[in-house]
Amino acid sequence: MNSYQITAWCHHFISDHVKEGDLCIDATMGKGNDTELLCRLVKDSGHVHAFDIQQAALSYTKKRLEDSNLLSRCSLHLASHTQMNQYCKPQSVSCIVFNFGYLPCFDHTIATCPKTSVAAVKTGLTLLRKNGLMSLCIYSGGDTGFAERDALLSLLKSLDPKAYLVIVSEYYNRPNHPPIPAFIFKL
Repeated sequence: MNSYQITAWCHHFISDHVKEGDLCIDATMGKGNDTELLCRLVKDSGHVHAFDIQQAALSYTKKRLEDSNLLSRCSLHLASHTQMNQYCKPQSVSCIVFNFGYLPCFDHTIATCPKTSVAAVKTGLTLLRKNGLMSLCIYSGGDTGFAERDALLSLLKSLDPKAYLVIVSEYYNRPNHPPIPAFIFKL
């Protein structure tokens, strides 16, 4: 791992977990960084569902995957991450990836929010198979970031320790509310 950015840190664990043939979800598509990684990991025999409510995210990601010859491994959905269960069956998903906040370089007033993010994580937990991984990049700040961070951390702390292992890390010596990487493993 060459970088200590939150996405690189999360990709380290995701890459170790996802195998060829897996079914995965990028719950917050954005610019397709996580979608592309998942598509590469699942190979031709696997599949990725990616979600975003912004057409700009879907268009950007579609072009990225076309340029990388990976689009056939993915279904892109212009839909909320709360709707993942309409596309995947319970206990069928190996890995779900979230990057909360807003789409970089686009409209920052369109961002994830506490209510839908908590609902999406709960929905995702029903879709994860045994030994499945959920990766969460939690950003704070902005209009809803602190409320969203607090709601997500509260949810993570409340998860049944017999059903889930939750690991929350932090960039302890960085100023200005650094992002929080968190991982949920379904036992």
